[in-house]
Amino acid sequence: MLRKDLLRVSRAGGGYRPQFAGRADRPLAARAVGVFQGHVGEPRHVLDAALDDLEREADDFKLVRGLAALLERDAAFETRAPLPPDRVRRVVFESAEAAGAVVTDSGRRQALATAADRLGTDADAVERSLYADRDVNEVLAAFEPRWGPDELLTQYNLSLAQTALFDATDVRIRSADPKRLVSAVKRLGLLYEIRRESVDEVAGPGLEARELVVTGPDALFRRTRRYGTAFARLLRSVAASAEWSLSATIDDRGTERELRLGPDEVSVPDVEPVTEPTYDSGVEADFAARFAGLDLDWELSREPEPLAAGARAMIPDFAFEYRPAGGADDRGGPSLRVFFEVMGFWTPEYVEKKLDQFGSVADDVELLVAVDESLGVGEEIAALDHRVVTFSGRVRVKDVVDALGAYESDLLAAAAATLPDELAPDADVTTLEAVAAARGVGVDALDAVSFPAHERVGRTLLRPHVLESLDAELGAGLSLSEVEDVFEAHGVDETSAVLSRLGYRVAWEGLGGGTLEEV
Repeated sequence: MLRKDLLRVSRAGGGYRPQFAGRADRPLAARAVGVFQGHVGEPRHVLDAALDDLEREADDFKLVRGLAALLERDAAFETRAPLPPDRVRRVVFESAEAAGAVVTDSGRRQALATAADRLGTDADAVERSLYADRDVNEVLAAFEPRWGPDELLTQYNLSLAQTALFDATDVRIRSADPKRLVSAVKRLGLLYEIRRESVDEVAGPGLEARELVVTGPDALFRRTRRYGTAFARLLRSVAASAEWSLSATIDDRGTERELRLGPDEVSVPDVEPVTEPTYDSGVEADFAARFAGLDLDWELSREPEPLAAGARAMIPDFAFEYRPAGGADDRGGPSLRVFFEVMGFWTPEYVEKKLDQFGSVADDVELLVAVDESLGVGEEIAALDHRVVTFSGRVRVKDVVDALGAYESDLLAAAAATLPDELAPDADVTTLEAVAAARGVGVDALDAVSFPAHERVGRTLLRPHVLESLDAELGAGLSLSEVEDVFEAHGVDETSAVLSRLGYRVAWEGLGGGTLEEV
């Protein structure tokens, strides 16, 4: 962004259009870079004088000042003085006070000479040190520009548009990469909603049929510079997309005006972007870190696909994917995806929009909402047939796990209701746990199911010919290790129950093993 006093806009026809720099301004940009490069080692007031000369030659002094403001970010100024300026000033003022009022040149010279004697130096060194730390006397020590003339103009246009957006009350964006854009909006802590549109309404080829509406600082209780700056910074993420369009309502000193931008006016110079945080808030980052440490059958993913919510869309903060251990059969078994939204403190208007979104989400979408207790809308969300957990300060992982357990129980119960009376697993040897996992049910749900091709022994299912083979290979007197080798060859893990079924038991010999004997 640029300072507000450097904003250049045209209000012709009631609009609000930044006066962007063009190709014709490239020589001016090159001269601005040259002024800084040519004044390394010079005091700031000399550099400022050269920039003043450039302003007088240019058509618009604000353009020169804007370019200079950007270039100054790559300039390093330092104080250069023979003696510490603050110490010199103290001694000089004390010397002047002792000599009485200094109103003449001779009196001033006397005060400097007295101070020089006290400091053990000469009057010239005192003179050069006296105000060396003032801004105008700082020396341009180094200048390493990130941009050449072309990139400088690109950055100027981006910064100019950002400054114009500082006073926006809302922004409407269409982008070829809406999900990435929503991530940027949420990381910046801005208020937003997604409106779905018909394809015919989308302006420009390749753009998504969704419009992202970002609410500006005026929607808060009071305008804040922090929020306005974050709102303007969003433009950098927007302009980094290949295809986009933006329109905004600007509060121009009490008058609403329309601002429209596109990739022809604004782009991002080829520089390394500032790294942005992964999560929108500390609440979300804290929850994700603690949940990741749990060994559950649920996989957490960040910012999943958009959900249709009536005429709008929403991108939840997280999604939980149910992935039980044990695999699945060829049909994949039942699946479960639960979307998770963390609803912190927002304005009353935004809460109302969120409630409207929640009420418009399709019935077949499972949505879990963590809502800040201070909002007092937990019961309203629950009435919309969504599960709710409340929090204050941080989301309690146990509450979320309990809620996911309820989803899991519902899924297992629904899957159990679809079980047939008989099942015929393909494997000669399998377990009840493996069959239950493949069917997406609990093991207890198999109590009412028969397995006509298998015999159930303990928690293992075996075809009769496997039992016959085991019986033929076993015999009294075999060591326990030999018995385990026979079972392993047939894929049987459950030793005791199968041995009992075949009429054997292990006679233990201390802790070192045992031998097989008939019951």
